[in-house]
Amino acid sequence: MTASMPPRLPEIIHVGPGRTGTTWLHRVLEGHVNLPYGVKETQFFTNYYDKGIDWYARHFRYATGDRKIVEICPYFFKPEARERIKLHMPSCWIVVTLRDPVDRMYSMYKLLRHYGAARRGSFEETLKVWPTMGGGNEYAPHLQQWFDKFGRENVLVTMYDELRSDPQKFLNRMTAFMGVEAIALSERRGIGDDVHSFARAPKNPRLARNAFNLMYWLKGRQAYGTVSMLERAGVWQFCWGRGEGFPRLTPEQDARLRARYLPEVDTLEELLGIDLSAWKTPRSADTSAARPAPRLALG
Repeated sequence: MTASMPPRLPEIIHVGPGRTGTTWLHRVLEGHVNLPYGVKETQFFTNYYDKGIDWYARHFRYATGDRKIVEICPYFFKPEARERIKLHMPSCWIVVTLRDPVDRMYSMYKLLRHYGAARRGSFEETLKVWPTMGGGNEYAPHLQQWFDKFGRENVLVTMYDELRSDPQKFLNRMTAFMGVEAIALSERRGIGDDVHSFARAPKNPRLARNAFNLMYWLKGRQAYGTVSMLERAGVWQFCWGRGEGFPRLTPEQDARLRARYLPEVDTLEELLGIDLSAWKTPRSADTSAARPAPRLALG
């Protein structure tokens, strides 16, 4: 970058948290905004900050200024990311998507198993080894800090429940906040309301860990083409899949976790002024029934 040409950086960052439909959102926004070139998440403000702002700016080198520059990356729980974003992009707008904490924690468990970070073991066993897996759902204090740092009017809070129940309405709220022309999902038949999920544990956890470390190393060198090539060749799926399927949480596990998160959900309700009763009610064994999305409180 030259002194006469300042780096082009995002005007809007969707900071997560992870496991809240960010892969779906990235696919939907492609072609409508300028996203990082070659990769979904740069992880710059957490894992690669030592590489410098020019390294980050290279991800947006093809942005012409005709479209909004946007990144979607799970920085939500990282105080250092919040400080660094404010330092480099003080006028940046922030988007957050929150998910039922029990569902999100179980999705995190599957992610840890999928990549081999958590060894073979049940959900309960993994939670003992990875206690931060459960602590990472304390939304209210982190959200308040994003409000304080960027201004509440510059932070859009959306709900994963709405993405699942009414993806077009969810998307409309997102594009309106970003100042992006509305996107009709009916015209993008290749994109449904499906979200990136993990159905199986890896057959070989050690191979899965080594594959994850290799992917991490390649991304640190912006070798995104190699990462994509290996994905198309089925290498990542071979390393991270083919194992046992993940069972659902039992009603007893679900009830225990909802009791654990009840104070946090109450605090979030008060902060946002919304009804989160759907997050408080334990689920029965029949989890196929649709659950109502959180609603704005009346009055």
